Formats: sequence, structure tokens, C-alpha cells
Amino acid sequence: MVNFGLWYDFRNPDPWAMPSERFHAQALEQIAAAEAAGWDSVWLTEHHFIDDGYTPSPLVIAAAIGARTTRMRIGTNLMVLPLHDPIRIAEDAATLSLLTGGRFDLGVGGGYRQVEFNQFGRDLRHRPSLMEEAVSVIRQAWSGETFEFHGKRFDVNNLRVTPAPEHVPNLLMGGLSPPAMARAAAIGDGFLSTGGIGHDVYTEALKTQGRQDGAIYAGNWAIVADDPEREAAKVAPHVLYQTNAYIGWGAFGPPETTPLFSDGRAAIEGGLYELWDPDTAVRELTAMLKAWPQIRDVHFWAKFPGESFESGWARVELLMNRVLPKVKAALA
Repeated sequence: MVNFGLWYDFRNPDPWAMPSERFHAQALEQIAAAEAAGWDSVWLTEHHFIDDGYTPSPLVIAAAIGARTTRMRIGTNLMVLPLHDPIRIAEDAATLSLLTGGRFDLGVGGGYRQVEFNQFGRDLRHRPSLMEEAVSVIRQAWSGETFEFHGKRFDVNNLRVTPAPEHVPNLLMGGLSPPAMARAAAIGDGFLSTGGIGHDVYTEALKTQGRQDGAIYAGNWAIVADDPEREAAKVAPHVLYQTNAYIGWGAFGPPETTPLFSDGRAAIEGGLYELWDPDTAVRELTAMLKAWPQIRDVHFWAKFPGESFESGWARVELLMNRVLPKVKAALA
């Protein structure tokens, strides 16, 4: 069975900003409403020191969501694991699992913003070893057993981490580079994809590893509306803001050699976005899910940065009421 979910970054940028307390309250109210409407999952992402408030604390928000929901899964897509102490992440994730009855999944990635690594005393060049060692530490910490670990980046001496999770979270790994996808296949419980990138690389890496248990959790960037062109024109400023910010941070390569988009239309045409009407959405999602049976979850941006909650919710309702039932029927 495939879950369908919503993706939130909690960005509240000028010139569209609202008071931060009201913004967070509305987001949590919408997520509770999404569960009531039938959505299966909610996903949170992490960055630090962003003027628009891009959430630096997804695990805190995950706990708040857990208190307001009873059924939907809660995950991170993704947390920047090299910035964190893996023992502390293991403790917080285990606690989240206990608080939510095992509904939490920990998704992590390597990160790319130099300012974040500088502030937290990490070296970008050490990302592979930071990722691999942290994953090993977290898994051993969740065992509830006393363990030791001695690596290049972390040392754990005769430590037992409690309370252990009764339902061990899935430890998912994302990334846009082939090495990151191969790492997810080697040591992760699943791959967090972005805009459909890397499904082929990840599944091929699974074969190389001799694994049959891979899973894909797909972050989808489609803009779905009855009139996609009209919707694109409406959200163009927000799409441009989102895409150019990621380019400027280095998500798609060195910022000095990766040009910014000049306008929203160019960002939609040249970025990860796709414009779908409901029939196209049914066709495209069904084809993707049949082509990649490893997919366990597909989640969509609930709204773009600066877009109103009401505007994003119209697309959320369209997906839930007129697209996903047909996709599920086609898969059945």
C-alpha cells in the first residue's frame, strides 16, 4: 500500500509574512485537517539561519503534530544529519516514536550549506563519514543495549540509550547525488527522492547490494489544478522564491556556476515542477507507481513559501478528492 502525504517547510517570507505564532498555529491546524480529510503522512524538512524562518526544529514540530493527530505517519524529509550529535538525534527520535505509537520515521541527508556547517563546527568534506558513522550510532542506540563505537567522527563509550523505541523508526536517507543514493541503498531503510530524481540509480544500487527490501519515499513537486497554466501564473512568485533560494544555497551545484531563474515561468519550466490537470496527475502518478513498486509514500508541497494556506489547500483538496481515489483504484 502506498501512503500519500503533505510536505511542510514552515517558511514565512516577506513580503507575504504573517506573525510567526499565527503562522505556526495555522500550519498545525491544517495538518490536523489533512489527517481528517484522509491524508496518510506529513513530512518536515530542516535548515538553519534562514530569514524566512525555514524550520530549524522539525523534531519539535513533529511532536506537536503527534499530539494533534492519531493516525498519520510523521517523517522528516529531511534532517541535515552531519550537523547533529547522533546520540541526541537517537534519543529524540526514540521519544517521538514512543509519543506517537510508532508513527515517526527519521529521514536524513548530508546537507550542503556552508554557513550551517561552519556554525555547528562541521566540515563539508567529512559528510560521507559523518553520515555513515551517525547512522551506525543511531541504529545501535535504538537497540536499547549497551554499546561502544569508535570512528573518525564519533566516539561512544559503554553507553546504553533509554528509553528504547518499541517501534524502531525507519531510517531513511535522501540526496541528489549518485553517491548519496548508493549510500541510501547500502545502509538506509529507504530513499527520500526529490522530484523523481534518482529512482533508477537507487534501485540499481539496491541490486548491487543484493538487497530486496528497498523503499522509496517520493517528494513530488507537481502543481495540480483544473487550469494548471492559470495556477502557475498565480504561484509563480512563490515558486521563483523557492527555487532560487535552493539554487543560491547550493542544492543543485555550486551557486557561482548555477544561474538563478529570471521569473516564475522559467523556474517552473526549468526546475523540478510539473504542471498537471487532474487527469494528467492520475495518469502520471499511476505510471510512476507502477514503474517503481518500491515507492511507499508520495508527498506533495502543501503550499509554496509565502503562499496563503487557503491557496495551497485548494490543491490539497483537489488531489484528495479527484486524483488520489482514481490512482488508488488504478493500482488496485
